[in-house]
Amino acid sequence: MATTTKLQPRALVRASGGPRYAVALAVDALGTGLLRPFLLLYGLTVLRLSPPATGIGMTAGIVVGLACMPAVGRWLDRGARSTVVAASMLVRVLGVALLLATPTGNVWLFATAALFLGIGNQAWPAAHAALVATVAHGRERDAALAGGRALRNAGLGVGALLAMACLTGGTTALQALAAVTGLAYLTAAALAWSVHVHAHPATATATATAAATDRADGPAPRMRALLAANVIYVFCLNVPEIALPLVLKTQMDASPVWSAAIFVANTVLVVTLQVPVTVLMSRFPRRSVLALAGVVLAASYLGFLAATSLGHGWGAPAVATVSVVCTIGEIIYAGSATALVTALAPAHVLGRALARFQLSTGFGLAVSPAVITTLAPHGAAALWGSLAATTLLAASAVATEKDQGKRLSGCVRRAPAGS
Repeated sequence: MATTTKLQPRALVRASGGPRYAVALAVDALGTGLLRPFLLLYGLTVLRLSPPATGIGMTAGIVVGLACMPAVGRWLDRGARSTVVAASMLVRVLGVALLLATPTGNVWLFATAALFLGIGNQAWPAAHAALVATVAHGRERDAALAGGRALRNAGLGVGALLAMACLTGGTTALQALAAVTGLAYLTAAALAWSVHVHAHPATATATATAAATDRADGPAPRMRALLAANVIYVFCLNVPEIALPLVLKTQMDASPVWSAAIFVANTVLVVTLQVPVTVLMSRFPRRSVLALAGVVLAASYLGFLAATSLGHGWGAPAVATVSVVCTIGEIIYAGSATALVTALAPAHVLGRALARFQLSTGFGLAVSPAVITTLAPHGAAALWGSLAATTLLAASAVATEKDQGKRLSGCVRRAPAGS
C-alpha cells in the first residue's frame, strides 16, 4: 500500500511543468472554454448552416481528428514533450483562422476548421500527460496530473461564462470571440514551447531501471481491458452536459435552471476536489481506485433511475443531489485512469500507450451523445440501467485484468525548463 503524497502549491506547480507551463494550461483552457460550447452556435448563427450540417461537420471533425493519435504517440516516443503540447495548441490556431475565413454557407470549410480544432483537442491530453510524466514520478506525478485537470476545468468554466456574457452581441460578438480564442491558443503555444521539456528515448530504459519508484524490466503490459473499459467510463463526462439536461427537459419537464446548476456544481467540485481526492486515493493501488470509480459511477446511475421516479416535485432536486455522487465518481476516475496508464507503460512506448488511451477516450466521447439520446426515449430504466450495468462490467474488467510483466514508468531526463 502506497503512502499518501502531500504537495505544497509550489511543489505541485513544479511537478506540473513549472509556472510558465501552468500559465499556458490556464490560457489554453480559457480559449477552449470560450469556443467549445459555442462552436455549434457559430455554425448556425454566423455561417448560417442548417442544424444537421453543423452537427455533422462538428462530429466528423472530432472523429477524423482521432486518426492523428498514432502519429502523436510515435512523436512523443521519439522524445518530444513541450513541442507536442505547443503543436496541439498551434493546430487549433489554424482551426480558428479557418473558422474566421469560412464564408457563409460553406459547410466543408467549417468541417475542416472543426477537424483542426479536433486534432488539437485530441492530441493535447496525451502530450500533457507525457510531459508531466517526464518531470514528475510516482504519486507526485498523479497529483500533478490531477492539478492540471483542476486548472483546466477552472479555465473552461471561466471561458464559458465569458462567452455566455458575449452572446448578446450577436454575429459580431461571436466572431470576436473566435478571434480572441485564436490569440489565446497562440499565447499558450508560445508559453508551452518555451519550457523546453524533452525526453531522451535512447537512455529512457536505462534511466528507468536505475531510478526507482515504478521501475521494472518486464515486457510491455497489456491494457486491452483498461482501454475498452475506458470507453464506458468516459460516458460520465457527458452525463452533466447531455444526459441530465435531456432527462430533466424531456422526462421531468423541469426548469433549465436545474441543468445549469448541475453543470456549475460539477465544474466547482472538479476544480476544488480533484487534487485532494486524488491525493487521498493515493494510499490505495491505482487499479483498485479505478475499479472503485466504476462502482461509484454505477451507483450514481442507479440513483438517477430512482430519482426520476419521484415525479416533478422532488425529482429535479433528487437528480441534482445524485449528480454530486456522479461527479465524485468522475473525479476518482479522472485521477486514477491516466495515472494507471503512465505507471503501467514502459518508458519507450509511453507516448503510444497514452495515445491509445486518448483514442479510447475520444471514441467514448464521440459515441456517448448518440448512445444517450438513443436510449433516453425508451425510458429511465433503459438509459440508467444500461449505463449502470455496462459500467459495472467495465469496473470488473479493470479489477480482474492482470498486468503482463512488472510496471515501468517513464523516468527520463528533462532539459532545463527555464521556469
